[in-house]
Amino acid sequence: MRAIIINEYGSKDVLKEQELPKPELKANQVLVEVYATSINPIDWKLRAGYLKQMLDWSFPIILGWDVAGKIVEVGDEVKDYQVGDEVFARPDTTREGTYAEFTTVDEELLAKKPSNLTFEEAASIPLAGLTAWQCLVDNTKVKQGDKVLIQAGAGGVGSLAIQMAKHLGAYVATTASEKNEAYVKELGADEFIDYRTQQFEEELSDYDAVVDTMGGDILDKSFQILKSGGRLVTIAGQPDEELAEKHQVTASSYWLTPNGKQLGEIGELLEKEIVKPQVGSVYGFSVEDLQKAHELSETHHAKGKIVIKVK
Repeated sequence: MRAIIINEYGSKDVLKEQELPKPELKANQVLVEVYATSINPIDWKLRAGYLKQMLDWSFPIILGWDVAGKIVEVGDEVKDYQVGDEVFARPDTTREGTYAEFTTVDEELLAKKPSNLTFEEAASIPLAGLTAWQCLVDNTKVKQGDKVLIQAGAGGVGSLAIQMAKHLGAYVATTASEKNEAYVKELGADEFIDYRTQQFEEELSDYDAVVDTMGGDILDKSFQILKSGGRLVTIAGQPDEELAEKHQVTASSYWLTPNGKQLGEIGELLEKEIVKPQVGSVYGFSVEDLQKAHELSETHHAKGKIVIKVK
């Protein structure tokens, strides 16, 4: 199979195409023919070597941890899926990722692809969608009437989190640039903060929850808008425990857990069009296109999700 791999850590130039054998199938797995995958910050962070302590893998490494495609082979222990099924998944984090024509996925991490979505749309959902859902539902436990700030609402996680928070009955504020004001309001944001001209910590107060996707100073300032007993979750760093204590809030760093059952629930929201996929750009399956896609993701200014059409 064709795969785009890295044999060393470095800039986008370390991405190379290589012919590799199809991955070996375990009894609890299916082999998926990859129709589309998508780009997430973990891809280029790993490529650059920032995660090598956490994920100490040998080369070659196939990046990519989102997939939409068709099952072409099933393991002996697989019960609920068969050859020909259209599926999407956030596979386990292994060195055999999804920048390839085939990938293996554990049955428990699979969900049926929503019938109203293209493969490209479906591939945009799993990692960002599960991150948004788990931050809102499992971590900050957002409920009807809560006030929630979602940082960077035009981004991959933010654009799904806005829609999910509205579905849960929250009042949603978000930060974005002026050019994305209409876009985030269309997604359901009640209040828009232009991060270039406004200070969100001066505009907002008495919030129940913050979903932070930015880290750094923005993460630190987010504590100021929470009411006592509020909840903060970040996917971009470690919250300051002293600030959490000072403002009497709970704060945690979160990394998603792949979960096929939850992805299936998100799939139902997509089928009903309560949540809509947000594909900002689509690239082809070549080294040049993947380099461009990584470059765009690294700007932190991509709108929606960056998708790679493989087939």
